[in-house]
Amino acid sequence: MKYGEITHFSHPQHKLRFEYVEVPFKCDGCKEVGIGSRFKCALCDYDLHKHCALPAPSSSPAAVFYHPFYSKCAFQFLARPPGDAPRFCNACEKDVNGFVYHCRACGFDLHPCCANLPHTLEAGDGLRLYLYRKVGAPCHRCGRKGRSWSYRSSCKKYNLHVSCVMEMLVESWQEIYFGGGVGAGGGGAAGYATSGGGYVTTRGYGAGGFGNVPRKVDGGYGGIGKANRIPSIKGTAQNRHRRKGKVKKCCEMAGMAVQFIISAVLGDPTAIIAGVIGSFISR
Repeated sequence: MKYGEITHFSHPQHKLRFEYVEVPFKCDGCKEVGIGSRFKCALCDYDLHKHCALPAPSSSPAAVFYHPFYSKCAFQFLARPPGDAPRFCNACEKDVNGFVYHCRACGFDLHPCCANLPHTLEAGDGLRLYLYRKVGAPCHRCGRKGRSWSYRSSCKKYNLHVSCVMEMLVESWQEIYFGGGVGAGGGGAAGYATSGGGYVTTRGYGAGGFGNVPRKVDGGYGGIGKANRIPSIKGTAQNRHRRKGKVKKCCEMAGMAVQFIISAVLGDPTAIIAGVIGSFISR
């Protein structure tokens, strides 16, 4: 086996090779979107997050994964959620549609990327964000307390639900999540062009009516034109707090750190990917 190649139970016919991309992809394991590090079969256009390709500690039935937020739970890595009833991730509250960490005793579920969210994010300029299971203060985006796991700034004045980050991504990248057009009132969504292949648009029914429906080609998002056309991530500028003095400065810094949180949710919390995410955020 070559360096950077693995065999995976979900795609036994070919080896998967590690690669790094700066455009979003949809993971064929957990069915969530990722960016940055991935394992890919170029022949079949099959992609896996690093955390889905290399689950911790392993994917054997006897292996268990322990998370500090659930000290009494023993999570097992499963190829699909158990049972026929809809299930949701206890970290982000989003549906579980593929690979999952599941605790049979408690019934809790975690997306692989959510299970591996860093507990501390270094966002630069001395700002740190800490991951909490519950935060009593309102979320910077939705204004509500509780809900899902949250990242909280070191100044304790900025909180962002992991679920709100997921909502921003789903709302902004509907074509990538669902493969449908997102035109308003029947308008279609344009295809995305990248250097490594992509989506080619075809006519079909999308979320906003009949429009251009992207078709996945060669592992990326390609289509109209040569310039990158990844839809911008909207909603990051919302703020439910008054900004005064030190709080204002902290919130402004934490606003920059949103891109680090998004990169963590997408499975690659590195400074490089955070910078790439920053280029996708609508100003």
